[in-house]
Amino acid sequence: MSNFSNFSNQPHRYSLEKGSKKHHCPDCNKKTFVLYIDTETGDYLPEQYGRCDRESKCSYHLNPYLDGYAKAIWEQEQKVTGVTKVTVLKQKYFRTQSKPQPTPEPVFFDFDTFKQTLQPERYEKNTFIQNLFYRVQFPFEVDEVTKVIQLYRLGTVANGYRAGANTFPFIDTKGNVRAVQVKQFDEQNHTTGTDFLHSIIEKHHTRNNKPLPEWLEAYIKQDKRITCLFGEHLLSKYPNNPVALVEAPKTAVYGTLYFGLPETPESLIWLAVYNKSSFSFDKLKALQGRFVYVFPDLSKDGNTFKEWETKAKEYESRLPGTRFIFSDLLERKATPQQREQGADIADVLILRDWRDFRKQPIQKQPPQLEPEKVTKVTKVTHQQNIIFSHVEPLPKVEVFQPKPIREKPESWSNDIAELESYFAGIELPTQPVKLNRCSTITDCSLFIESHFAAVKANNGKRTFLPHLNRLQELKQTLTINSN
Repeated sequence: MSNFSNFSNQPHRYSLEKGSKKHHCPDCNKKTFVLYIDTETGDYLPEQYGRCDRESKCSYHLNPYLDGYAKAIWEQEQKVTGVTKVTVLKQKYFRTQSKPQPTPEPVFFDFDTFKQTLQPERYEKNTFIQNLFYRVQFPFEVDEVTKVIQLYRLGTVANGYRAGANTFPFIDTKGNVRAVQVKQFDEQNHTTGTDFLHSIIEKHHTRNNKPLPEWLEAYIKQDKRITCLFGEHLLSKYPNNPVALVEAPKTAVYGTLYFGLPETPESLIWLAVYNKSSFSFDKLKALQGRFVYVFPDLSKDGNTFKEWETKAKEYESRLPGTRFIFSDLLERKATPQQREQGADIADVLILRDWRDFRKQPIQKQPPQLEPEKVTKVTKVTHQQNIIFSHVEPLPKVEVFQPKPIREKPESWSNDIAELESYFAGIELPTQPVKLNRCSTITDCSLFIESHFAAVKANNGKRTFLPHLNRLQELKQTLTINSN
C-alpha cells in the first residue's frame, strides 16, 4: 500500500506551462487556456487540465492535484519494476541534483519601438481616447485626457489588425518598459480584443518572412514579461502619495480621470496589477511604506476579494509600514449579473459625472500604525473610504443606477445663435480639420450638425457643455486658419 503522506511531501511535478502559448478553453472556448505540463517529461497532461486566463469571466481551472490525477500517477510509479526491483521513487535518489539557478535579469521592451506608439498624430485614430472626448456619457476635457495620456504614456497602434487600439505600457520605477499591453475597444469603450505589442511585432515579421529584431528574440524567450505594476514609474515621481490599486490598466486610467492627477501629497496615484493572479508579492513589494486602497474586481462568490485580502494580510507582515485597505462597496452592492460579468469600479464611475468627484478634496490618509501592531487587513468603512466619502448617493443606490443630477439649467441660446450665424456665413472645409492635439474632424458638416442637435436638445445642461465647447473650439480654429 502506498504511503499518501510521502506523496504529499513531494515537490510539485505538474505545473502550468510558462510563456505566452495559449490553447482553447474547454469551458468558454476562448484561446486563453494554459495547460499543465509534466516537468519531468516535458509532456502536456490531458487537455482538460489547465487554467483559463479569463479568471473573472470564466474561472475554469482543473488542477491535477485536486481531482486525484497526480496521486494516481504517483501510486502507479511506486509499483516495483520487473527488471531492477527498484521503485521509480528510489531511482530519483540516484539522479544528480541540479543546482538552483539564479533568477535571470529581465529583458526590457525596446524603448525606441515603444516611443513610436506615442506619436501625436496617432491619437486621432485611437478609439479609446476619442471615446473619452465624444462618446462617453460625461465627456472629458481635452486637457484632462492629454495629461492622463502623458502620465501613463498611453499610445496607439497605427497599423495592422489592431489599428486604432490603445497601448498600456508597464514601466518600472527606473523607467524601463517591461511590457506593452494592447487593448481594442468599441464605441462604448468595452474591450473587444487584447494583445501585446511584442506579439504583434513578432507576427508581422513572421508573416513577411523577416528575421526578428535582436532585442525581440531575447525578449520573447523570457518566462515572465509583466513583472511590474501598471503605473509603477509614478511611485518614484510621487514618493509620499497613497495608492489606489485595481486590477486592469483601463480602470486605473478612469480612476485618475475621475479623481484628478496626483498634484498634492494627499492625492491618489492609481496603479493596476494586470489581472487577478498578478496580486503577487513580487509586484506589490514596490508599494512598501504606502497606504494602498484596494478595489478588487467582482467575481463569482467574491473569490477575488477573498483571495486578495488573504494575500494582503501576509504581505503586510513582510512589508514594514505598508497598509492595504480594502473597499467592499462592490461586494455589498453588486447584483448576480454584475458578478458574472466581472464588473469593476470603472463600471461604476463611468455612469457618474466626473465633476462631482472634484468638488471636495480627498480626505487625509488615516494615522499610520506600527508594523508589528498590524494584525489584519483593514476594510474601508463609509467614513474611512477616501474614494466615496464625499459622494453620498453611491452607497444608497444600486450599483450602475446613478441618481439623476438635478440642476437649474442656464441658457446657451445666445451662444448657439452666434455659432449658427458664424457657420452659416462661411464655406466649410472639405478636408479634415485638426481640432487639437488629440482630435481631428474628418467631416465638418456632420460634426456641426450632430453637435448643434445635442446642445439644442439639452440647452443649459452641463453634461452637454463639452459639445458647445467643441463648436466654439472649431470656430476659433477655422478663424485662425482663414487669417
